[in-house]
Amino acid sequence: MNELLNSVLGGDRDGGGAIDLWGGLRFADPVWIHGAWIGLVIVFLAIAARAASRRAFARLGDPGLVAPLTDRASGWRRFVRALMVAASVVSLSVALARPQLGERTREVEQRGRDLVFVIDVSRSMLARDLAPSRLERAKIWINDLVDEMGGDRVGLVAFAGAPTVKVPLTSDRAFFRLALERLSPDSAPRGGTMLGDAIRKAVDDVFEAKNEDGTPVESGRFRDIILITDGEDQESFPVRAAEQAGELGVRIIALGLGDSASGTPVPMTADSDLFVRYQGERVLSRLDAGTLREIARAVPGNAFLEVGTDEIDLAEVYRDLIASAEQTSFGTAEVTNYEERFVPFVALTLALLVVEMMIGDGRRRG
Repeated sequence: MNELLNSVLGGDRDGGGAIDLWGGLRFADPVWIHGAWIGLVIVFLAIAARAASRRAFARLGDPGLVAPLTDRASGWRRFVRALMVAASVVSLSVALARPQLGERTREVEQRGRDLVFVIDVSRSMLARDLAPSRLERAKIWINDLVDEMGGDRVGLVAFAGAPTVKVPLTSDRAFFRLALERLSPDSAPRGGTMLGDAIRKAVDDVFEAKNEDGTPVESGRFRDIILITDGEDQESFPVRAAEQAGELGVRIIALGLGDSASGTPVPMTADSDLFVRYQGERVLSRLDAGTLREIARAVPGNAFLEVGTDEIDLAEVYRDLIASAEQTSFGTAEVTNYEERFVPFVALTLALLVVEMMIGDGRRRG
């Protein structure tokens, strides 16, 4: 459908989904233009009904004798009313597509924090005590959070038995979302859960929180890690890693997912009904809240949120713990604001509907 829209309008689609046309005209939400097809359908039905009416009268007898017995004016009124409704639908579609003409460019200072999401993608995160799985639920929460973020730069580290950087620090939300969507147990080089290695990877390779001589960089205090895991670590010394991150000014906000009591079976794959077994018994995954609590206690300012199998508003966590914290400047950037021109089309839509009601069907009442 988008390719059809591009070919019909003859414009270029930008990174945000808008279509730029001729003379500086653009549509910010061009998908709504498809609503104009409804108006064309109404016109087609009105013409077809008009033709069918004429054929029906022709079958009654001599047109010269039938005409005085019929109310042709009412037929024309209905036809014109249908055209008015069709035109109003087209006008409303254009308004919803947000036509824009004219632009203003200004420089703004970019301020915020550096935030790296460190996500556990080990097979245990496929457990379904959170629907549809721990990993998929975490991705949904993060997606909701990204909508709330201001000028922060974001990064993404996936880890299991070894960590890997999926997104370096960036302001490109679309790139981040794409990488987030692709996270799976295949995103990490090998199985297992190495919390400490993941923290060190984020600090050293994403934040680059040390100078060449090993001293902390000045902006370390503007950096946060959101660690999302079920907490099952395999002797990677995560508490020590958290202490080292704290020495460089990096905070860690840990979210613990999963049932901490009876545990949950681990599927072989995301869509499988078969479960991982050891010596004939299903392997159960439990939230290791103790390790995550120790990470939080390692450095003042760190936090642990035991989500378990409940829901959490990650955007609210961001507002309370991150957005309200001290921010730094990332320099200036040019921001382009476009002049909205949808109001005349809204007015035209209302005018057409008022005229349509005033025309009536020509029948006398009473």
